[in-house]
Amino acid sequence: MQVAIVTGASSGIGFGCATTLAAQGMAVLGVGRDPDRLDDLENADAGPGEIATLSVDLTGDDAPQRIVTAALDRWGRIDFLVNNAGIGSPKPLHETDDETLDHFLGIMLRAPFRLARDVIGHMQPGSAIINVTSTFAVVGGLRGGAYSAAKGGLTALTTHIACQYGPLGIRCNAVAPGVTLTPMVAHRLEDERFRKINTEMTPHQRLGRVEDIASTVAFLCSEGGSFINGQTIVVDGGWSSTKYLSDFALTSEWVPRESAR
Repeated sequence: MQVAIVTGASSGIGFGCATTLAAQGMAVLGVGRDPDRLDDLENADAGPGEIATLSVDLTGDDAPQRIVTAALDRWGRIDFLVNNAGIGSPKPLHETDDETLDHFLGIMLRAPFRLARDVIGHMQPGSAIINVTSTFAVVGGLRGGAYSAAKGGLTALTTHIACQYGPLGIRCNAVAPGVTLTPMVAHRLEDERFRKINTEMTPHQRLGRVEDIASTVAFLCSEGGSFINGQTIVVDGGWSSTKYLSDFALTSEWVPRESAR
């Protein structure tokens, strides 16, 4: 049985990735901070696979060792690592203090770097690392700030791992979701401006779902994705790759922008 580690697995995309991989017959170690939410994951119907969980602060000094040890003690191998844990609601550069910068970089760049470093020595040919990044690592994003910096760094880490360890048969790719309907994003969609930027500029009939991201991650862990290495697969309905505007946006009354200062 193949073994996958999924971080940020207690809700949203991480929960979806963990249950999808388990449904395909994998053993999954779901990592998160909230023990109660992890109980929900461990009790989920995993299909032919199985799910175990570990509550840990990914930024802790001993976190990578604890995660790797938990997987090896239970199953004796590690085939896939899905670095998914993240936080939202960033601020633009000029509003971001050092504490916030360190917090974002710590969770979304330093933690996956350290975990990948500890995991990769236990991986065999055919293994893979999938880093969940963002469209904000592909195009400029308003209010991206530390979030964009962290996700952009994770993209660069992805290509490095693909190059350095590809000859050993270990692949690394990134999945970059657009706005996806998760608890972390739900409150943002209450903001009319944020909602318009995403709904009226996406050439698809809906926004992203957790299943869209989880199925892409699962594909990259499958035989079908075994020759994909060093790539970022953007899952956003065309938001970042087109200049689409909806009929509503095109026919709305435009407000002149302020003169550049």
